[in-house]
Amino acid sequence: MAAPALALDPHSRVWVLLAAGACLLPLLLQLPPTLALGIATAALLVAAGSWRRPLPGWLRLLLALTLVGTVLTMSRFAFGRDTGCALLAAMLAIKPAETITLRDGRSLLGFALFAPFATFLLDQGPLALALGLLGATLALAALLRLAELESGDSRQRRPPWRRLTAVWRLVAIGLPLALAAFWLFPRLATPLWGVPQRALARPGLSDHMAPGEWVELMNDDSTALRVQFFGPAPEPSQMYWRGPVLWNFDGRRWTQATWLRGVAAAPVRSAATHWDYELELEPTDRRQLVALDLPTAEPAGARLSLDYSLYSARPLVAPSRWRLRSAPPLAFEPQLLRTLRRFALALPEGYNPRTVALAQQWRRDAGPSNAANDAAIVQRAMRMIRSEFAYTLATPLPGRHAVDEFLFDTRAGFCEHFSSAFVVLMRAAGIPARVVTGYVGGYRNPIGGYWLVRNSDAHAWAEVWLEGRGWVRVDPTAAVAPERIYDTLAERAPGAIGDFTGLTPVFDAGDWLRRGWNDFVLGFDATRQRQLLRPLGLRDIDGGRLLALFAGTAALALLWMAWLTARAERESDPVLRAWHRLGARYARLGLGRAPHEPAGVWAARVGRARPDLAEALQRLTRGFDDWRYAGVGPASARDLVRALRRHRPRAASAPAAAAPRQHGEST
Repeated sequence: MAAPALALDPHSRVWVLLAAGACLLPLLLQLPPTLALGIATAALLVAAGSWRRPLPGWLRLLLALTLVGTVLTMSRFAFGRDTGCALLAAMLAIKPAETITLRDGRSLLGFALFAPFATFLLDQGPLALALGLLGATLALAALLRLAELESGDSRQRRPPWRRLTAVWRLVAIGLPLALAAFWLFPRLATPLWGVPQRALARPGLSDHMAPGEWVELMNDDSTALRVQFFGPAPEPSQMYWRGPVLWNFDGRRWTQATWLRGVAAAPVRSAATHWDYELELEPTDRRQLVALDLPTAEPAGARLSLDYSLYSARPLVAPSRWRLRSAPPLAFEPQLLRTLRRFALALPEGYNPRTVALAQQWRRDAGPSNAANDAAIVQRAMRMIRSEFAYTLATPLPGRHAVDEFLFDTRAGFCEHFSSAFVVLMRAAGIPARVVTGYVGGYRNPIGGYWLVRNSDAHAWAEVWLEGRGWVRVDPTAAVAPERIYDTLAERAPGAIGDFTGLTPVFDAGDWLRRGWNDFVLGFDATRQRQLLRPLGLRDIDGGRLLALFAGTAALALLWMAWLTARAERESDPVLRAWHRLGARYARLGLGRAPHEPAGVWAARVGRARPDLAEALQRLTRGFDDWRYAGVGPASARDLVRALRRHRPRAASAPAAAAPRQHGEST
């Protein structure tokens, strides 16, 4: 008959639930806040409700169906990395409902260890790593606690820090080999395989703009990019970071002209002023890059489209660095092809009749289309916006005629409204125009001396085509009078709360550390690996030499592992440690114990050589034999440790040392 399953005692159950929660935490922090809060609440309720007995089967099934349905609904039934990770988190949340026995506890901990690794599919930052290591440490310590419970080990009530120390000792054994593999094992320039795309897009610029879609982005203070200038930097008011250019308008939504991505970049005559900089982009899972308006050339691994949008050859699933040069344009595509002109004047029929009528009236007032008349219309529109409009994020969703409602009714909005209405006005007046999206401004981090651009710096402006000058940047949002702005996203330091900036240095230091992490860990690729040993005088080493260096370092790491493993058993107990140190003290006197020599035989030999030490050493030897083979209690073991540590044999005087040699006795 099978033995009954061993039940978890309350102390062990606390260890299991605490470790599972620690493993789940970093994964929850990467999920949408509403979903993460729901899963965390379910986990707490399930843990409390199943503390004494498992939940009924029907209730567990209902919980599982509810959580799975919630995850799929919030992900719009799109399957990707984040959907899979959310399902894993949901299943871990309800797993405690059937965790009663020791076997159940091991099962929960085994599944929980998947959570920290799943977190790295969504984020590889230092916080995710630290929380993942904490969760894995607690899970391994909890498994050690369960092993003690199953074996009936008398030491199972030892302090928790001893279990954690045991886990980190195992980590120390393998850490050198892991570091050697990370830094020295030859890396491929491109991965052999990829991971599924995310079902929910990361915050960032997209290839379209529709009413209300930018509010969430402009309230997001997370980092979008970092910029290091080599030489002078432009004024923050001139930092327009060019992203997607939107040509198509269907009456409500602006989108990119994807067919222009394969067309060569338009001719540009640049000013003498130029900026040299390195741009570090946070992951977006898209191919869209940004650059200071306008880039003079495309960097390696990217291409410029006709409208000077930059696209990466591969999706930006990890932090990436790009070396760029930009210069303000003197003439940007001064000759506009007829096809592009028609494309830049297109408006959908039946939308915004009041705006179209106003623009046509302006055209009749200004006269036929030419450089001077077109510029006069642009200035007239800017004067109207400057004097009659206000900036706010609190705008209702518009109806069918969104531009009419903005220009004639609400007269308040943010860059999405201003840029869209301005381009529609220009097109209706016969002036080619388009919407440009990106970021504007930045914050200079004094720690590191680089510029930080956040998602809340997202911006949209307009470009109009004027004869002789080509495309000219016009920012209608900047024309709004400052005294009329009552809800502005003004430039502000990270961590500022109103006028209080006391936390800003903390955020500066945190972002600087994150930048270093991106540089030395996440950005460590094949190119950086070949340059790793340059400070030691070794130029770019090839793969063969790198592999030989890795093999040598790995061999040393394996020797380290073998040495620590061999001594692990004898060093794991304080009695053994004290006993071995006692032997080392006698060895310094020439009376050390041979590896094959039993403790009693060794004590007798020492007694013959040093009668003054015989009684004390024999008493310690009997105590050690009793601990080793008779199973003395913890109190006696502690007394033995203290006695072994206190015993300090001294070197004998010359006559006493010579006595054993006169009788022919070995030392």
